[in-house]
Amino acid sequence: MSGEPLLVVDDNPVNSKLIKVLLSTEGYEVRVATNAEEALGVLDTFHPRLILMDLQLPGMDGLTLTRQLKSNPVTRDITVVALTAYAMKGDDERARASGCSGYITKPIDVRSFPIEIARYMESSKSGSSR
Repeated sequence: MSGEPLLVVDDNPVNSKLIKVLLSTEGYEVRVATNAEEALGVLDTFHPRLILMDLQLPGMDGLTLTRQLKSNPVTRDITVVALTAYAMKGDDERARASGCSGYITKPIDVRSFPIEIARYMESSKSGSSR
């Protein structure tokens, strides 16, 4: 996975830092955005293969941002995986309906998280979702 580009969109600095450290250690090129507007700015110059999208963002939420990205020809091919600490019944279905390829609940398991991300990256190469 050396150098594979990945964007983390999460307003919690502790979560973002943990994810960045875990995935950078695995060789990913990780960028971080704290809200939807910042993510859109990052995407002007950075084209990740995968976006880890927090659903609960200030301002525009993660589901709205995902729908926007999936409707744009420039960003629609990026695999988006939802992240949330507030897992509610139906969130998985709402995330998939918005265009997410998967759903991960927080807190993340630091042992299995990099393996799960590698699976999503592999799926994004083949053009299929998990």
